[in-house]
Amino acid sequence: MERITWDQFFMAQSHLLALRSTCTRLAVGATIVRDRRIMAGGYNGSISGGDHCIDHGCYVVDNHCVRTIHAEMNALLQCAKYGISVSGADLYVTHFPCLPCTKSIIQSGISRLYYAQDYKNNEYAIELLKQAGVEVIHVPFDERKIDFLSDEKIALYMELMTKLREKGASKEELAPYEMKVAELFGV
Repeated sequence: MERITWDQFFMAQSHLLALRSTCTRLAVGATIVRDRRIMAGGYNGSISGGDHCIDHGCYVVDNHCVRTIHAEMNALLQCAKYGISVSGADLYVTHFPCLPCTKSIIQSGISRLYYAQDYKNNEYAIELLKQAGVEVIHVPFDERKIDFLSDEKIALYMELMTKLREKGASKEELAPYEMKVAELFGV
């Protein structure tokens, strides 16, 4: 098994945090890191003790859910709550941040913003990050890197393909499955 990079590790942490999201529109996770040490994490969901979108639906105003706090803000506020400076730290987030989160990221002193997926990338947010000297780095997330069952899945696939060939399946019949497995597992 190939060892993942630090950037992949912290991005995987953000994706893990996103699994705690209570937003029905988009699950986002964020991890704040300094010197390869995790300082805080957050996901998008309701404020502490508040109603969750998964339970009560989104509360949308001007095409934006106002019930939730965004993952980036959640992580930044965890640090603020406990008196931890994020000046010079890195932020790993599953999706490119919205404009209000971008402003908070800049104002808090984050030095580098790593994101996995584009999401409504606001041109003004990009401009502000550039002006503030925040380095923006795209780190694509490869779920295969953290699939702990991939070896078992590939072995099962190989066994099934062998049995299908023994039963007389043609190359043409098997080709779409082989292509899908190559796409999923990189084999």
